[in-house]
Amino acid sequence: MKNLYLETARPQISAPALAGDSQADVVIVGGGYSGLSTALHLAEQGAKAVVLEAGDIGHGCSGRNGGQINPGLKLLPDAVETHFGTERGQRMNRLASEAPAFVFDLVARHGIDCAAVNSGTIRAAIDRAGLQQVHDLVAQATARGWPIRFADRAEMAAMTGCGIYLGGAVDARGGHLNPLGYARGLGLAAQKAGAVLHGQSAALSLRRAGAGWRVETAAGSVTAPELLICTNGYTGDLWPGMRQALVPIYTYIAATDPLPEALRAQIMPCGAALYEAAWDVIYYRIDDAGRLLMGGRGAQRDARGPADYRHLVDYAVKLWPALKGVDFPWTWHGQVAVTPDHFPHLVRPAEGVRLLFGYNGRGVALSSIAGKLTADHILSGGKVDISLPVEDKLTRFAFHPFWRIGAETTMAWHGMLDRLRGR
Repeated sequence: MKNLYLETARPQISAPALAGDSQADVVIVGGGYSGLSTALHLAEQGAKAVVLEAGDIGHGCSGRNGGQINPGLKLLPDAVETHFGTERGQRMNRLASEAPAFVFDLVARHGIDCAAVNSGTIRAAIDRAGLQQVHDLVAQATARGWPIRFADRAEMAAMTGCGIYLGGAVDARGGHLNPLGYARGLGLAAQKAGAVLHGQSAALSLRRAGAGWRVETAAGSVTAPELLICTNGYTGDLWPGMRQALVPIYTYIAATDPLPEALRAQIMPCGAALYEAAWDVIYYRIDDAGRLLMGGRGAQRDARGPADYRHLVDYAVKLWPALKGVDFPWTWHGQVAVTPDHFPHLVRPAEGVRLLFGYNGRGVALSSIAGKLTADHILSGGKVDISLPVEDKLTRFAFHPFWRIGAETTMAWHGMLDRLRGR
């Protein structure tokens, strides 16, 4: 099993392990998009930010995801406003709508070498329920002036190279990138602005230190008046109850080597990123070198071998029969944080502490802009009213200890329904 991004992410970054004791204005636990974006925007405004990452920078799902830059939230816009109320819901919808442009601007402004392309995203319908979802999204987006349009079955076949889809919502705001390259580029930009990054520096414990917080690693510590924990799908027990406020759903990806030009022309000729409007989401894209990356859910555990990725390869062949016999030498997985309400959360459970997590599969864009908002909130002393709601307590999953059993049972049930529908 090999992660393609480890071989293809062009920026390299040095983030030596923490050694000794240091001071900062803000100590950030988690070196993914949330922590790196927050560190960058803190440093740009003169604050000293120190990031502690247990692995290498971008080690978690920031360096393992499908690379899709998706606009919007998990729920449709009307449902968002119903959940939060009109005013806050409208702000959340605008935030999620603007998030992809925020990413493309960061990439351009900092010269991040991550193969970013604003080629659009497609929500594709494989059944009648999905088609209704697509129609609802287009109608609600049109009412808000967003550039999302409906593509019928014939157009979807022309754009994707396969005839399975009943229709799709084509969103011009989205696109895709090399996610590990983007994470490293954010880290380099943060370092250039003055932030300090430490890889291989797992936060082992924390405690009060005067009016601030002291985070300890195996070889040192960082003390700061402000603490941000943004470990997302790799959250442990550093802060009580945070692990129980999310479920780390496994997502799997299988990828080809660069395809021959004749075959490449048959698969996703439109160049967009696509995800299916279904419970068991399949997503895919063609990268800058002409590789096909197929992603979706899999066994809710670490992969044990090629058999755990077979369903992705088989589905790719179903979509494009010409792929039969093509090797998928790259396979890897990551853990996506899912929250009870399917919204991201910024929680302030104690003075000087913030917890940021829960992008529900839309983390490339949402976590990037959430980091900027979190930096603004920290620098204002919590006084600025940001678009992301700030909560004072965690909402835990009911029956959290049994999440794996529940996820596998639900996946098996929906897998059976998909097979009955002919997926």
